[in-house]
Amino acid sequence: MSRFEELKALVAAAEADFNKFYNEGNKAAGTRVRAAMQELKNFAQTIRTEVQTIKNEGKPEGESTPS
Repeated sequence: MSRFEELKALVAAAEADFNKFYNEGNKAAGTRVRAAMQELKNFAQTIRTEVQTIKNEGKPEGESTPS
């Protein structure tokens, strides 16, 4: 599964709890939404690190990044 597909799956998994919290006022669903958002945050950081690593792989040693 691609990273983008994984991201979409995480968002889709949280959709029902979003609806329960925002439309029905279910407080327990709000707790699950917060947990899902934390999981998304951690996944996003993993992707950010992965992208940076891939970007830097082709860069010769000692080459500076333009500002």
